Amino acid sequence: MKTVNDVNFKDKKVLIRVDFNVPLNEAMEVTDDTRIKAAKPTIINVLESEGSCILMSHLGRPKNREDKFSLKHIVDAVSDVLGVQVKFVEDCIGEKAEAAVAELESGEILLLENLRYYEEETKGDREFAEKLSKLGDYYVNDAFGTAHRAHASTAIIADFFPNSKCFGLLLASEVENLNRVLRSGDTPVTAIIGGAKVSSKITVIENILDKIDHLIIGGGMAFTFIKAQGGEIGSSLVEDDKQDTALDILRLAEQKNVKVHLPSDAVIADGFSNDANTKIAPVNAIPDGWMGLDAGPDTNATFADVIANSKTILWNGPVGVFEMEKFSKGTIALGMAIVEATGNGAFSLVGGGDSVAAVKKFQMDEKVSYVSTGGGAMLEMLEGRTLPGIEALLK
Repeated sequence: MKTVNDVNFKDKKVLIRVDFNVPLNEAMEVTDDTRIKAAKPTIINVLESEGSCILMSHLGRPKNREDKFSLKHIVDAVSDVLGVQVKFVEDCIGEKAEAAVAELESGEILLLENLRYYEEETKGDREFAEKLSKLGDYYVNDAFGTAHRAHASTAIIADFFPNSKCFGLLLASEVENLNRVLRSGDTPVTAIIGGAKVSSKITVIENILDKIDHLIIGGGMAFTFIKAQGGEIGSSLVEDDKQDTALDILRLAEQKNVKVHLPSDAVIADGFSNDANTKIAPVNAIPDGWMGLDAGPDTNATFADVIANSKTILWNGPVGVFEMEKFSKGTIALGMAIVEATGNGAFSLVGGGDSVAAVKKFQMDEKVSYVSTGGGAMLEMLEGRTLPGIEALLK
């Protein structure tokens, strides 16, 4: 896997696909610059090698050239993070973009306008990719968050740089850390799969069963398993059409000697609200009109014990509605157990939007081994799929 560390960029114009799809407030200010910071090592590497950087990214899902999706709004934030004043051009292909690139000198950075102002980007249009390719001498992909999409700037463009393309440091790091869990993890390996729905995680679970020793199932999706086993779950979230699937997963895990850990108790509420009445109940005996919204104390203790005895830990999905303070204790307890295990030498990888949001909210992101930046891309790698953006670099 060739990275920017293996290339001399002196006097080269380097076209870098970054993922600057960052959240903005109503004043068009960046509210979370994590993705910009994640791309910084690659960009600085090119500058220190006396090259110049042409950054391309998408922002949101514009229907046309809506101003609120213009990357001009993030120029100041990108400049602040990189410590270099970033130039901006109001297009990503054509004369205007080519003129801005022609004026770019070594050590300078140019940010192109939103790629998705052109529908050809998401369609993976070859002609559009070729126009983008004219802007650089070298192509670097550092956008893990979009590596699972066969878009013009993430997969097709690489064809126009047969011998002058490589991985950015973030993309390489994502692949290496996920492979550390999937292929070379120290045992016991524990996967914690949570969140709302079984349906969105079936393929992930089926693919990782060959690679793990323990599977912790939490969050709303656990109730489909509990009901499938004959439990009473009240008004808790359930996918009735996935009960047979849940039982199949349990049987498959048993065949592969994977120990499955389901919740034993839950914090239940009489409404989906921070103001609801709550109590603790066995997870398989929840009264009508009540719903499970968080893992209970016995469950937290059991999960913590499994995690404490693990050497490799993958966490994807919370175990409760952590956004509401009343139902955040299970997710906090789980996170603290992972932090403690990491401190004792385990390797821990946290990925997926809600899990990442949780570790940041509770200030645990610096205390785990690795926090993945790509939700969909990570899930597809966990499902065993080859990502187009990665495959294109390896051709």
